[in-house]
Amino acid sequence: EALATRVVVADGAMGTMLQAQNPTLEDFQQLEGCNEVLSVTRPDIVRSVHEEYFAVGVDCVETNTFGANHSALGEYDIAHRVHELSEAGARVAREVADEFAARDGRQRWVLGSMGPGTKLPTL
Repeated sequence: EALATRVVVADGAMGTMLQAQNPTLEDFQQLEGCNEVLSVTRPDIVRSVHEEYFAVGVDCVETNTFGANHSALGEYDIAHRVHELSEAGARVAREVADEFAARDGRQRWVLGSMGPGTKLPTL
């Protein structure tokens, strides 16, 4: 209904916003650059990104799950954590969306982010 009646605005670059918070190698569980791990180790950082986007008026935020797939996580030897990291990323985004919706009664949406891996066949 919202898409049919108005412009719905989504967030921007999750990875860039996460990196701007200068997470440590420890935050990444020694898996440098694996942003999806931050949903478990530093949900406060992920939460703050969602909060920043909602605070400026976006309607939708993406989950921190762009690389939560077997191919990408396999490069870190943690493919077995796909479900855990996907669920954590979705949970953090949904919690923040619900908090903002409760403040002003305006519906907020969470978009599941699914990115390609880093190998050509996944693209």
